[in-house]
Amino acid sequence: MLYLVVAGAAWGTAGAAASLLFLASDLGPLALSFWRCAGGLVVLLAVLAVPRPRGPRRPRPSVASLIGTGLMFTVFQAAYFGAVRETGLAVGTVVTLGAGPVLIALGARYWMGERLGRGGAVAVVGALGGLAVLVLGSGGGEVRPLGVGWALLSAAGYAGMTLRARWLGQRGAGGDPLVTTAWSVGVGSVCLLPLAAVEGLLPHTAELGRVLWLLVYVATVPTALAYGLYFTGAASVRAATVSVIMLIEPVSAAVIAVLVLGERLTAAVVLGTVLLLTAVGALIAAEARRPADGPRVRPVARADSSGQSSSRSAGQGAGRSAGQGAGRSAGQGAGQSAAR
Repeated sequence: MLYLVVAGAAWGTAGAAASLLFLASDLGPLALSFWRCAGGLVVLLAVLAVPRPRGPRRPRPSVASLIGTGLMFTVFQAAYFGAVRETGLAVGTVVTLGAGPVLIALGARYWMGERLGRGGAVAVVGALGGLAVLVLGSGGGEVRPLGVGWALLSAAGYAGMTLRARWLGQRGAGGDPLVTTAWSVGVGSVCLLPLAAVEGLLPHTAELGRVLWLLVYVATVPTALAYGLYFTGAASVRAATVSVIMLIEPVSAAVIAVLVLGERLTAAVVLGTVLLLTAVGALIAAEARRPADGPRVRPVARADSSGQSSSRSAGQGAGRSAGQGAGRSAGQGAGQSAAR
């Protein structure tokens, strides 16, 4: 789960880097997404080219499976920017990241039989409340139906990507997370290229060095590193838990906005951050306890059950062998005293 926490925090830095890029150049959101994917692909291919120690042999997902994950990744990214363009950053973010955990929880329950439980459901509600306070607390944001539609489409892509990673992980067919990430950003690059070309592919700027440095950062940390960690963690953690942990992203973005971009620290930012981190911490603690609690309880129950059944069977067996009339009473008496 530490991988997911680091991935969520790294995703949050992408917003600050994008804000600095938009201030330093005329690069648009689709062009930035393309360069993010293309640069991430270059970084991942360089990492994959380095010889690594041989570990356990992992099954390789089919090309169709990898392309499917890449398409869901592309929908998640492109539709989110469409939502931001139509209805603004605040509403686009809260609808996308708010609908994501709900869709993932429903999908995980229906397709994989994963149950959140009462505590998990309370944590999800608390996290969504914290997200709403954090993002919408300033009072800004205009709800437009088209923008909400784009945001829901983005949430569906995010949910599909998360559920697929978990489904493959449950079957031991997730493969190498770096390979999955490389395919995802590769498919994203191909799909986003024509849209970015229409918007304007190359930035015009007087600070070329700064723009290039920021593009390298966006491609490396919140893309290649963060998605590699995300696909690693999503394969082994319950899908709904993954979606709530990743809500660390807006917390990270808010902290960076205050510390780096000089934005004002408001009560809404503080309250939303506390609610989100509390919910995420509760889910992480519950997930960490879940494997340990089972083995401690089940052996005791089996021992009691087996003790009762063995005493009953011993009493009944003795009763049958001694005779029906006296045997039954002797067997029942012996069985009851042994059970007590």
